[in-house]
This record gives sequence, C-alpha cells and structure tokens, in this order.
Amino acid sequence: MVGMDRLREYMQEQYSEDQQRTFVNVSGDTLEDTLKTAAIELSLPLKRIEYEILEKGAKGVFGIGKKPFRILAYRAAAEHAGGSVETSGDGDFDFDELAAKDRDGEVFVRRTPHGVLLKVTQPEGSGQRISEREAIEELQRRADGTYNAGLVAKVVKRADGEFVRVAELQHEPANDAMLSVNIVELEMKALLVASPPGPGGADPEYDAVVGFLKANDVVEGIKGDVIKRFVEKPQYNDPVIVAEGRKPHNGASARIIHEFQTDSSKIKLKEIDGRVDFKELDIVQNVVAGQVIARKIPAEPAEPGLTVTGRVLPAEDGKDESIPIGKNVKLSDDGRTAVAEINGQVVITGGKINVEPVYVVNGNVSLKTGNILFLGTVVVKGHVEDGFDVKASGNIEVMGGVGKSNLDAEGDIIVHQGVGAKNEGRVRAGRNVWSKFIENADVTAGDLVVVSDGIMNSHVIAQRKVICKGKRASIVGGHVRAAEEINAKSLGAVAGTETVLEVGYDPTNKERLAALEQERNEYQKKLEEVARNLATLENMRRQKKKLTKEKVENYKRLMKGKEQLTAEIRRVAKEIEEIHNYLGELSISGRISASGTVFPGVRVHIKDAPLTVKNEFTAVSFIAEDDVVKVTKYQESDEDLASARKR
Repeated sequence: MVGMDRLREYMQEQYSEDQQRTFVNVSGDTLEDTLKTAAIELSLPLKRIEYEILEKGAKGVFGIGKKPFRILAYRAAAEHAGGSVETSGDGDFDFDELAAKDRDGEVFVRRTPHGVLLKVTQPEGSGQRISEREAIEELQRRADGTYNAGLVAKVVKRADGEFVRVAELQHEPANDAMLSVNIVELEMKALLVASPPGPGGADPEYDAVVGFLKANDVVEGIKGDVIKRFVEKPQYNDPVIVAEGRKPHNGASARIIHEFQTDSSKIKLKEIDGRVDFKELDIVQNVVAGQVIARKIPAEPAEPGLTVTGRVLPAEDGKDESIPIGKNVKLSDDGRTAVAEINGQVVITGGKINVEPVYVVNGNVSLKTGNILFLGTVVVKGHVEDGFDVKASGNIEVMGGVGKSNLDAEGDIIVHQGVGAKNEGRVRAGRNVWSKFIENADVTAGDLVVVSDGIMNSHVIAQRKVICKGKRASIVGGHVRAAEEINAKSLGAVAGTETVLEVGYDPTNKERLAALEQERNEYQKKLEEVARNLATLENMRRQKKKLTKEKVENYKRLMKGKEQLTAEIRRVAKEIEEIHNYLGELSISGRISASGTVFPGVRVHIKDAPLTVKNEFTAVSFIAEDDVVKVTKYQESDEDLASARKR
C-alpha cells in the first residue's frame, strides 16, 4: 500500500515537472497532423512529445459532420515514456497503433422491435471509461420511455461489448427509420442516408440494410463492416459510404531486366588500401558462355473494374515484349532468359543485346579507359601507356606501341610499333608474340616470338622458336631461350655486349628448375640455422642445465620447424629430379643461326653444350654434336610464319 507521505512526494514531483513544461494547445484534421503541428511548435521530435486528447475529431462524409482533433501537447518526461509518442522500428510514426492505444470506451443504444438495447465497450490504452451518466444520457436521447436503471449500471460496470435489453419499446413499424441510397461518382460509390425513427420506430437491422441496397441495384463492393458499425450506432441524416466499386487496373507491360550495366557512363572506382585505383574502371562488361545476361518479367493480365451496380469496367492486359537479342546470344525456350553463347563483351547496339568477341579501344589504354580485362580479343587502336594492364582470353593487338605495361593473352599478342618496357613491362602470350621490336622487356610465348627489328637487352622465352627476320633483325644483349631454334640476322654487337642464347630444352621447365634450386638453397640455409639453435639447447641439456619453460617451448618450435623444412626440401628435390629426367628425355636438338654476323661476346648453350664466341662469324648456324657446339653453314628457318600468323 502506498502511504500518504509517498503520495504527497509523488504529487510534488508531478507538479514540479508540470511547472517546467511548455504546453501547446493545437488542432488539426487528423491526430497525425495535430501531433506534427505540436512537434513544430515545441521544436521537438515526435518521440519526445506527450499529449492529452481534449477533443476527438471526426472525418465526416463529404465534409458533413467533420470535427477537428484538439490536443494539449508538451515535452515528455525523461524518466518515463507513458503517453509519449513512439515511433515504429523503421523510424516512421505509427498513428494507427497510437490511436489503438488511446481509444475511449463507447456507449451504443439500439432501438429494435423487441426493445431498447444498450452496449458499453472498454477503453484502450489511456482512453476514458464510459460513466453511468453518459450511458443514461444516451438512453434518454434515444429511448421513448423508462429504462431499468439497475441493469444499466451493471452493463456500464461490465462494459463487455454485448447488447443487453434495458427498456421496452412499443413498436410502431410505420415509424421505423427510413433509408435512401444515392449512387454517385459514375456508379463507383453508394451513399446511404437514414432518417431517424419516430415514436415506437426501430433502427434498421443489418440484413434489412443489405437487402435495401440490393433492391436498389447496389450489389457489389458492399462494406459489411461499415454497415455493421452503422447498425450498432446509427448515423442519421448524414450520408455514409456503404459500397465502393473496384477501379479497373491495366496490366503492367513486360519488362526486360539486364544483368549487366547498360550505362557505360556509370564507372565504379575500386579502392586499394584505402586509395582509389583510377586504373580499375570496369568499363568492359565481360560475360562467359552460358551466362544469363537478361531476363523478362512477363506482362501482367488486366484487372477489370466493377461498379457498385455490377457493371464491368474493362481494362487492358499488359503489352508483351521480347528480349531483343543480337549476335552470339540465344533465348531460352520460354523466351524469358537471354544467355551468352560465347565469352566476350556484352553490349547493346541497335537496340539489341550482343556479345562481342572483340573489344576495341579507339585510342590509347590510359586513365580514360583504365586497365583492360576482356574475355575475348582486344584491339587497341593507339598505344598502351606506362603502368597499364591489358589481359585477354583471346588475342591482344596493339596498333601503336607498348611501354612499361603488362600484356597477358591466352592467344597471340601483336604489337605493331614494338615493346619498349624500360625493364618493368611484361608480355605473356599463350601462343605467339609478334612485334616490331622488343627492348628492355620480359617476354614469354607458348609457341613463337617473331620480331622484325630486333631484340635488345630483354629476357625472352619461346616454347618453340625465336625468329628475328628483317633488315635490322638482331639480338643484342639480354637472355633469349627457345626450345627448337633462335634465328636472327645478327647476334651480339661490335662492343662485345654479353648476349646469352639457349636452345635444345624446354625453357619454361628450365626456368622452373632454376627457381626450384634457389628455393632449395633458401630452405637449406634456414635448416642450418635451426640445427645450430637446436644444438645449443641440446648442449645445455647434456650439461644438465635446467631449461626454462620458454627454452623448452622454443625447443619444441625448433623441432617442428626442422620437420617442416626437411619435408619442403624433400618436396623440392623430388620436383627438381622430375624436371631433370624430363629435360634429359627430350629429343629436341636445337639450333642457333645468324644470316649475318655473330659478334664476340655471344654465349651459346645448346642443351648442356656451352660455347662463348671469341671470333666473329658470318652466316653460320650453331648445333650440338656429342655435347660439343659446332659451327656450320647458315641454315634458314623452315618456319612458315604466314601459316603461324593465321593459326
């Protein structure tokens, strides 16, 4: 039980809060509008406002019977949320929920042929209960004679929402409520207007209202809930919308959803370590064979409308549309999906979806284009500027030159004006590399490297042949490897520039062999260091010195590291042995040829036979016999370059 002292203390706290509050008295058409006005006047968000409803509003019909809401609003107390305005989970104000929380109780009086009925409902939230006086006032307004006061008191007290007969009615059917209906808005609404009953007259019944509407051609869209409410609490002389037609809705037309970016102007920049990489623009829309690139959402059927009199209002079905496909694209059997038939770039040209096997850069590869990654062939009409990458699953053809850039293609790489990589660029081709010249570059080809003006100070590997054919077709400096043949006009230079040429083996595996041997040496160095540390700890143990916990843990880590390093050395040694066996079984003989001059300083390796050129030679070929490099008469390459270019 709360004592008087605590009650006084509470009342004092409430009084202090009220003294500090700013109150505003505002009105509006709806509770929502009224609260928004209060929020503006108090300069507070809705969730920090408390309020009291001074007068409940009513919507009315066509302006008839309309009443504004009027509330007293103030800042919510920080320590409680009772009665405050709350928001829903997504931050939007839930006025329906609020109205449900604060609903007053109601009193209903119905006149029926069997007597006068009374019903009282419970309030919700902070709503007000119906008092006995309010119930009696309503009865006096609507009942003709006396009523059972004791029974009225019980109905008010229970407030269970059930009708109870509390008075007699001398029924006079001629004085029953009169109904009329108006069909308006092109038969889309029906307005019921009822005249109040006279002495002894009864309120309309639900079935009677519905039957009256149907008898007057109102057969569709009848609002049962509205009629039920009207029957429970008649609204006399005010029009009530008791039926509404259904508006016609045209079906939505078919839509095409593209599974790729159709607006090339929308560039998505990528970040690397928090910095924007302007080279990665993702301009090319790559697709692979079998990839879905467009879908169709089918047209929707129409929804015909219906007037309250049952007249059908026609609507149109949505228009169908086919996915417009062009080259290298096919439709599914149902026509709802477009699929790429090849790898390439998906583009819309002439209003159709195409997959192009060739991507053309009309200019230089630069900041404007970014790096190029394409599942097909790339043609660059200009140059590839320093620092940019071009990668393709087909060929790469550059009409201009290539700087210190990276080119990588599964097919051929053709560079019309040569590669000048400044010791930083790399060129990798799955088949052939064709270039005017190669200078200070790292080049690898799965088949041929063909150059017209020569190779200078570069690292070049060809799985079959390196051919320099032209007036200035020389190889000067660097390291050039090929499995079958190296052929040029001249080899080396007058200045004695060291030029290393190797043939007679698989150059890729030879390079892998060199990398493995370096890897094994590094593992062995680490193993030696681990062995020294282990020996130190074992020596301490032999001297019966007590090892600390840290040293014991270190000993365990070293032993584990020793096992891992030993396993890695065995793995590398096994791969080295396999490559040695493979290279030893190759039947490639190998040949290095020069139609012009071979200068001193050139180092020749044919399989395992080495030769350092000390004297100048003219028009010679180098071959190996009995592990010795021999100089023979020049033999021209038998490679059909025209056919190789077409492959």
